[in-house]
Amino acid sequence: MSSVSLSGLRREWVLAVAFVTTALFLLFGKSWLADLSNPLWFALMLVWLFAVIMGSAFAIVHHAESLGARLGEPLGTLVLTLAVIGIEVMMISAVMLTGESKPALARDAMFGVVMIVLNGMIGVSLLLGGLRHREQDYNLRGANSFLSLIVSLTVLGMVLPNFTEASPGPTLSAFQSVFMVVMSVAIYGVFLIIQNWRHRDYFVKPVVGESIAAVEASHGETRSLAYHATLLLMYLLPVVVLAEEIALPIDHGIEVLHAPAALGGFLVAALILSPESLSATRAALANDLQRSINILLGSVLASIGLTIPAVLTIGLVTGKTVVLGLDPANSVLLVLTLAVCGLTFTSNRTNVLMGAVHLLLFLAYVMLLFEH
Repeated sequence: MSSVSLSGLRREWVLAVAFVTTALFLLFGKSWLADLSNPLWFALMLVWLFAVIMGSAFAIVHHAESLGARLGEPLGTLVLTLAVIGIEVMMISAVMLTGESKPALARDAMFGVVMIVLNGMIGVSLLLGGLRHREQDYNLRGANSFLSLIVSLTVLGMVLPNFTEASPGPTLSAFQSVFMVVMSVAIYGVFLIIQNWRHRDYFVKPVVGESIAAVEASHGETRSLAYHATLLLMYLLPVVVLAEEIALPIDHGIEVLHAPAALGGFLVAALILSPESLSATRAALANDLQRSINILLGSVLASIGLTIPAVLTIGLVTGKTVVLGLDPANSVLLVLTLAVCGLTFTSNRTNVLMGAVHLLLFLAYVMLLFEH
């Protein structure tokens, strides 16, 4: 092995720490996290897990950017999006198949992703990008393509079930579920063809992006596709496992502080989405808003487009009830979020005000977590 390869592997020491931490918590985590009443022990567990997750997230961003330099847009951001959301969907499916009955699990997870990304992450990206660059441009046709599917799938999946009469409660009948599964998979497949082949130019910056050499200068040299893709996936696995482990200290802290239980799921979802959040923010600060939009809107679309078919299929096969419809307050917030996104992306230039409005809606979502 060459000295260059050895030096490259030595820079991945965070991966070794992440895998050792993951192995230790898989072996001893149940006993370590069983009693967190000692404040020092609680702080040690929380800080340790948080530090490893965030270190892995920064490494994921580095390899995702290197892949983006090699693959170009939008395929580079699609790899990161599908890796993160794909693992999230597998986690939800595993809980549904092996865990206790949680009929609203998928709905809550999807709604959390939509609110965190469309309001929180887009708000931060537009705000920071606007503060540094005043106005930023992007390809309007690509954003509108994302939004046309996001609006359709979220309303059909999380609002319509409240008004159907073929099955009791905010659920879908077997026939409606089959329709949603087929329709979601088909339309998402068509979108991927449009995004990466037929109309790839919709999802590329209006101006020529950074070259590979520029990316190498900004965050280190890039290597082969296989090198970066393998390490990206290897870093993702500890993030997902440790995000589940950190849920126990988070829940303990919430109980001690008498905060709402839903806050725990929100914080875990935010940690899982941290690689995409960091990558999108870095891109906005570097005046590459197109990359931010590809990551953020792509993650919402992938979450909805992949989660709905997966959980409805599991419900049909196992006979488990799947609750998809949101309650009235969250339905209003979802529709308002989609409407504001439609207004934000009517012009091909953004500014600070747009980011501030999205952050306002994000704070409204957080407020409803505390007092519904």
